[in-house]
Amino acid sequence: MTPATEAIDADLIERLRARGQRVTSQRLVINRMLRERDQHVTAEEVLTNVTQTLPGTSLPTVYATLELFEQLGIVRRVNSAGGAVLFDSRTGDHHHVICRSCGAVQDLDATVELSGVLAAARAAGFAPARAALVVDGLCADCTDARAAERA
Repeated sequence: MTPATEAIDADLIERLRARGQRVTSQRLVINRMLRERDQHVTAEEVLTNVTQTLPGTSLPTVYATLELFEQLGIVRRVNSAGGAVLFDSRTGDHHHVICRSCGAVQDLDATVELSGVLAAARAAGFAPARAALVVDGLCADCTDARAAERA
């Protein structure tokens, strides 16, 4: 095990124990995979990667682990085009662009003032945890493909 992997495991172990949660091999392996891939992934992609190391892992276990990781602040849930749910290991403030044709999701680093949105949510009786901007449209590949179809 590398020092980086040990640090990733130690951080997760500390978070789990602070919440009174068990440390399991599935949780450790899923967390390692998320950190190594460092991109938006579906639960099914997580399962495919994790079963290489832990063949008996099930999709319900992956979903339960990702939901726990969301509660622990380890991942963010991102709803993509077509209803697919993605999990993002980048939890700091950032936004997303989503292609409504192919469903590609990318991080978008931009400074956006969201205090008005949060204030409106509070005025509507909602207790917001955070707000993020989602820009939908067509990615470069889908824009090029549509242009080629028209040509």
